[in-house]
Amino acid sequence: MSQNLYPLQFEPILKERIWGGEKLKTILNKPIVSKITGESWELSTVQGDVSVVANGVFKGKSLMDLIDETPDAILGTKVYERFGKQFPLLFKYLDAREDLSIQVHPNDKLAKERHNSFGKTEMWYVMQADADARIIVGFKEDSSKEEYLKHLHDNTLVSILDDVKAKSGDVFFLETGTVHAIGAGLVVAEIQQTSDITYRLYDFDRVDAQGNKRELHVDLALDAINYNKVDTQKKYETKVNTSNTVVDCPYFTTNFLPLENKLEVAKNGETFTVYMCIEGDFEIEYEGFKQAYKKGDTVLVPAAINAFNLSGKASILEIYIS
Repeated sequence: MSQNLYPLQFEPILKERIWGGEKLKTILNKPIVSKITGESWELSTVQGDVSVVANGVFKGKSLMDLIDETPDAILGTKVYERFGKQFPLLFKYLDAREDLSIQVHPNDKLAKERHNSFGKTEMWYVMQADADARIIVGFKEDSSKEEYLKHLHDNTLVSILDDVKAKSGDVFFLETGTVHAIGAGLVVAEIQQTSDITYRLYDFDRVDAQGNKRELHVDLALDAINYNKVDTQKKYETKVNTSNTVVDCPYFTTNFLPLENKLEVAKNGETFTVYMCIEGDFEIEYEGFKQAYKKGDTVLVPAAINAFNLSGKASILEIYIS
C-alpha cells in the first residue's frame, strides 16, 4: 500500500461546546450546523473520535486502519520506533465565542498512571482575534498550592492568573501543568499530544441549557499544576519560503512557513508531516498527485512521501516529530 500513498485529508470531527460559536464556518468554512460549535478536530486517533479519510482512493478508511497496515510508511521510521502504532498528535481548530474554562493538563507520568494516556503539551496559533481578546496563561507571580486553594475557595482565582492580550499571529506554548484558558473572541489552531485529559478548575459559574454546571476536577488538578510563573509566548521569524521554527519540543516541532510561489520539499522518511493552512491557499504536487488547500484545511503527508512541491501564496504551519 505504501506505493499508493498520497497526501491525506480527513473529515472534520465537529464538537459542540458551551463556549462555541459559528466562526469555524464563517472564517474556516467548516460544515457546522450548530451555533455553539467550538472545535473541529482535524486529525485524531482519540478513542471514539478517529479521523476518516476524505480524499482519494482511501476515502472512508480510518487513520488507525492505515497506520495498522503500513505504520512505517504513514508515521515514519523514527516515530514508529518511539510510539509504535499510536498516532502521537492531535490537531484542532477552536472558536471561542465565550471564555473557555480555566483548566490544566497532566504530564505524561500522571496521565499514564491515572488515565493510561499521554499527557497534553500543546500550542496555540491565533488565527483571528477580536478587539481586546485575551488568554489566561499561568500565574502572575510564583504561587503555591495553599494560595491557589484559598483564591479558588474565595472565587478570586482569576485575580492571581496572568492575563495576556492576544492578536492574530501570536503563538503560545503550554507545557503540561500550565493553568490556562482561551478567552472569548479567538479562533486558534491547536497542536497537542494525543490526549483528551483536561482538569477543569473554574468555569465562571456557567450552566448549560439544562441549568447544570460542568464538572470540576479540583482534587485531580492539585498535583498536576505548575505553581511557578511561566513564559508561554513564542517569537519567531517570518522568512519567505523558509520553515521558521516556532516550537521545538520533545513532542512536536512546529514551523511557520510563508509560502510564495513554489517550494521543493525533501523529507527523510523518519516522520510524517502535517500542514495546517492558516491563511491563503496552496497546492501540493507529488508524482501526478495535485490538490489545492485553503485556509482552515489540514493535510497529512505520510512519511513515505520523501519529495514533493508546494506552490501558491499562503501562511502554513508545518508540524512533524523531530
